Amino acid sequence: MDIQKLSEEFGINAEYSHAGAFPVFEERIRGCRVLLVCDETTQRFAAPVADMVGRNAAACATLVLPSPEPVADEETVARVAAGGEGYDYLLAVGAGTLNDLCKYAGFLTRKKSGVFATAPSMDGFSSGVTPLIEKGFKITRPAQTASDILMDFNVLCNAPRIMIGAGVGDILAKYCCLADWRISSYLTGEKVDERAFSLMLDAVRACDGSLDALMDGREEGVRRLMDALLISGYAMVIAGNSRPASGAEHHMSHYLEMDFLRRGERIPLHGVKVGLGTMVSLYLYHTLSRRPAFAGCERVYAEAEKLPASEDVESTLRRLSCPVRFSQLGIPRETVKKMFFEAYKIRDRFTILTLYNTFGLMTDDVAEELTERFY
Repeated sequence: MDIQKLSEEFGINAEYSHAGAFPVFEERIRGCRVLLVCDETTQRFAAPVADMVGRNAAACATLVLPSPEPVADEETVARVAAGGEGYDYLLAVGAGTLNDLCKYAGFLTRKKSGVFATAPSMDGFSSGVTPLIEKGFKITRPAQTASDILMDFNVLCNAPRIMIGAGVGDILAKYCCLADWRISSYLTGEKVDERAFSLMLDAVRACDGSLDALMDGREEGVRRLMDALLISGYAMVIAGNSRPASGAEHHMSHYLEMDFLRRGERIPLHGVKVGLGTMVSLYLYHTLSRRPAFAGCERVYAEAEKLPASEDVESTLRRLSCPVRFSQLGIPRETVKKMFFEAYKIRDRFTILTLYNTFGLMTDDVAEELTERFY
């Protein structure tokens, strides 16, 4: 698994800094007019990035979004697109939301975009899609891949522990995403892209095997996590959709995100919600053999046996200061219970949650069991 070759295959410059410099990127932006886009939280990283860009680009300016945690909605996309008038390159200084905003605004206005990553917190750096909030609903839109992904270990290794935990949650979720994809092939005949599948699985296993180094803040662990996050994006590009990286656990996260929006409350980190959803999905897989049998169940049981235990993921997330119960996010208990019945409708995609709901396995008793266990 050569991350450099993969990046080159997709035309992306995934570059780690050398003594604070990014030689490939700096050469690529010569003659360009570059707009840096940050928020009130990541603004502190913008000044040194602006210095580096300013030494090489034809023009450089910074747009600071007036929020510590902006949302990727229609209004904010429009703000970034308008701010980019007169520029031909949008460089996000941040992680998930800022990267999504620049990718989508760049896609709409036909400008290149890139990201200076401030935390290894999510897997959208290299993907060709963007999750957006439109009219209160979570929608995934086609976008563009970033031209450049700039990474500095001095920044990434010192990111807030919960943001590193969010990245780990997003990667450990891939065990469930891939299992969902495989069981869908058994039960619905959905085609699996084996290259995307194996790339993602190898990356997850490599990251999982380096968790101790990551816990210690060592560069090796952070590199494995970033590699896995980037490969997740590449796997989505290969598959042509988010199937290798998004399953029932993401649908639960999206369901909760829309609930936070309806209540006008701050939305917790994507990977934090996904981590909780991963714990639920793993539990559903490992307890499936206790439920009523169904046509094709033996092949699904065999997939479940390959998965880590829900308790193992919980232990990892706890060590990284992540919430491990939905109640810790301030979500009403009834909302969590409803989620087990409704979240599978978020996407037309067969997952373990779809299986439970469409095969008659998600009863009130099972939903209460899940609520007791994870609330």
